[in-house]
Amino acid sequence: MAKYRRYITAGGILVCALGIGYFMQAGRSGAQSPDATAIFDVGEPEIKITQITLTSAAPTPPAAMPEPAALPAAPVTLALATDELLADNFPEEESVPGFACDYTMTAEPLAAAMVKVTLDAPCMINEKFTLHQSGMMFTEVTDDKGQSVLTVPALGENAVFIASFANGEGAIATAVVDTFAYYDRFVVQWGGQSGMKIHALEYGADFGDQGHVWDNAAYDMARAAHGEGGFLTRHGAPDLDNALLAEVYTFPTGTALRAGDVSLRVEAEVTAGNCGRDLEAQTIATGGESGLKVQDIVLAMPDCDGIGDFLVLNNLFNDLKVARN
Repeated sequence: MAKYRRYITAGGILVCALGIGYFMQAGRSGAQSPDATAIFDVGEPEIKITQITLTSAAPTPPAAMPEPAALPAAPVTLALATDELLADNFPEEESVPGFACDYTMTAEPLAAAMVKVTLDAPCMINEKFTLHQSGMMFTEVTDDKGQSVLTVPALGENAVFIASFANGEGAIATAVVDTFAYYDRFVVQWGGQSGMKIHALEYGADFGDQGHVWDNAAYDMARAAHGEGGFLTRHGAPDLDNALLAEVYTFPTGTALRAGDVSLRVEAEVTAGNCGRDLEAQTIATGGESGLKVQDIVLAMPDCDGIGDFLVLNNLFNDLKVARN
């Protein structure tokens, strides 16, 4: 009985399996009839996939954006917000050399009533200037540092020197010359190439003798300081065009060791620069109660055939009468 029951159960299972296979095969191929292979090929079970995430699609923003961070409650302070901070903290400006030119001049008394005049004009390098003193004037030039050192005869006890440049600038200096009263001075000055010269014949000397004082035998101020005799100085730069020139004879009248006379004369050489022209010059004499004596001169020079000749002027200065001291 149990054996038959097992056969019935197995047959029922087989019938169910065949029925399931038939209906599944019919769903796949429509009217295709099942064969033996299809009956036993139950196929793979269908897999359903859910919750798929597409990686190539645009990102989905979050549901809520984060709120921006709040700024601090205290205001921001700028480091250089005011002029006061700038003035307090900014480094001091270094001084820069300027281009201003200061003209300075000094005057220092020397022996024999001479004065050392020193001009310093650093902006006027190798520049002409005119030195003025009591009517005497002559042209000089500064060196490559804008300086000039001159030894000039004083024409007064309170000597005033003025240096003037072509641009109108200049300098002034004064000197008190205590020994001025002991000396007599004779000045001849001119412009250009006049060829004028002073000749002093001391104590009866003749031309070329000892005691003939002129450009070729000028002596020096030590001779006058010792009372032995006079000396001659020339002033100005003769190499400059149209320069003002001066020649000065000094004699120690107040300290002379000998009594006697001094004869004075002026010569004007006829040159290619002054022949056939009127020569203008000026003389200045010191001493005596009248102080400075100034005289203008106009000479009609001979024609150029007389180049090399001399005009002798004997009456421009009064001869000196020297008493022994």
